[in-house]
Amino acid sequence: MSNERQDPQAVDNELAAMRVGYPQAGSESESVEDRMSAELDTSVVETGWLPLMRQWLVDAVEADAPEPNAMTLSTVDGRGHPASRTVLCKGLSEDGVLFFTNYGSDKARQLDAHPYASVNFTWLTLARQVIVRGATERVSAQLTQEYWRTRPRGSQLGAWASSQSRPIDSRADLDEQLREVAARFGVDGEIPVPPNWGGILIRPESVEFWQGRANRMHNRVRTSLVDGQWSVVRLQP
Repeated sequence: MSNERQDPQAVDNELAAMRVGYPQAGSESESVEDRMSAELDTSVVETGWLPLMRQWLVDAVEADAPEPNAMTLSTVDGRGHPASRTVLCKGLSEDGVLFFTNYGSDKARQLDAHPYASVNFTWLTLARQVIVRGATERVSAQLTQEYWRTRPRGSQLGAWASSQSRPIDSRADLDEQLREVAARFGVDGEIPVPPNWGGILIRPESVEFWQGRANRMHNRVRTSLVDGQWSVVRLQP
């Protein structure tokens, strides 16, 4: 393998040229079994955002999309600067989109100060994405407990071992914290929910469905909550 570094200008040129071509509905490039090629229309979400959201998530699972429940969560820090990171969606309901975290983490503290978030589900292999925006709130201890019981033991130990978003001197120190927690709870003892850990719910005020199409003429359908009712519009790409 060559150790030569690529010219930065060449890299920039390559980035500018990088572009995935999306199929036109009904074109020969689409497979017969691709039921996901049907055109996205406003009528699909006239009864609400949740049925289509769930169907698209099922489609992503069936298409073996990597981590189909992964979503990019964006928050705002104390200076008004946006911050984004990937988290896992752990619940979808009429109430909204649910994820869990350490309440001492950067994202949780930012949401405490500015309780509004945007999440972006991106399924590149399906040429789809969904953007959900809305106010946030912490969920009940009962709901957190119900989800906690479903987590693998290793994930439970990790939640206790890490002071999320706080500095640490080395990876060795982090590994030592995990060993200490594992020794404290033993091999098969029940592990309780950490006192500063739980769920955060995003209550949707706006949900946009995006479907890639040829010539960058993508389909965008947005439904927004207006005076307690969902209003649907088609947006230009």
